[in-house]
Amino acid sequence: MTTDKSKYDAMFSGVIGQDYELLNLICPLATQMSRLVGVAASAYAEQTTDNLTVIELGGGTGITTLSLLTASDKFSILSIDNEPVMQEQAKKNLHKWVEEGKLDFSSDDALTAVKKIATDSVDIVASAYTLHNFLDIYRKEVVQEIFRILKPGGQFINGDRYGLDDISKHTRIIQEEVSGYFKVLTKINKLDVLEHWIVHLFSDESENHVMRESAALDQLRDSGFINITLSHRLDVNALVTATKPGL
Repeated sequence: MTTDKSKYDAMFSGVIGQDYELLNLICPLATQMSRLVGVAASAYAEQTTDNLTVIELGGGTGITTLSLLTASDKFSILSIDNEPVMQEQAKKNLHKWVEEGKLDFSSDDALTAVKKIATDSVDIVASAYTLHNFLDIYRKEVVQEIFRILKPGGQFINGDRYGLDDISKHTRIIQEEVSGYFKVLTKINKLDVLEHWIVHLFSDESENHVMRESAALDQLRDSGFINITLSHRLDVNALVTATKPGL
């Protein structure tokens, strides 16, 4: 898995095309988190010679999926997303890996999909910018199911919006984020995209959605995870890893 940002951007633009380029323009920290999810998965894969089963939650158009696919040739990935338009784009973008038997898709919502998966059967559950979209109660159930399906020693890897506990500081960062959206998207006359991002941000920041750092890490701990780490904090974005205890 390459960690060279310029090579990464060039490769992803070639496969994902405009989807990646626009996201990298609007929110470069999001593409950075997708890259870091792949880096973390690669580090996990280096610990074994075995093939590994990976579940990806919220595959979208395939940006994080591609990061995982290029992280290790040991991975067999099931990408879950119930947004059909985005998933069809991912299938088109990543058809090479589908044909190689490295990638499959589920169109169920996250909770329905993981409930269908056998206990102690998955090596890695990975995600980027999905869990923060869930309502608190739904997210709690998903985290509990992630713990159930992971093998002992399996790892949860999530690059996402983890809100700061310092709400005043968090608010200032969000204000700067919104200002950045306006500067970038008005310059390229993408007012429809600007509207979408602002409306979505209101949902992200609502009290029943926002994934505050301390509460989110406590939720993982309460579900049984150990070795919980939050790293690479970039404004409200961070990489979280957690492990299911081994036998």
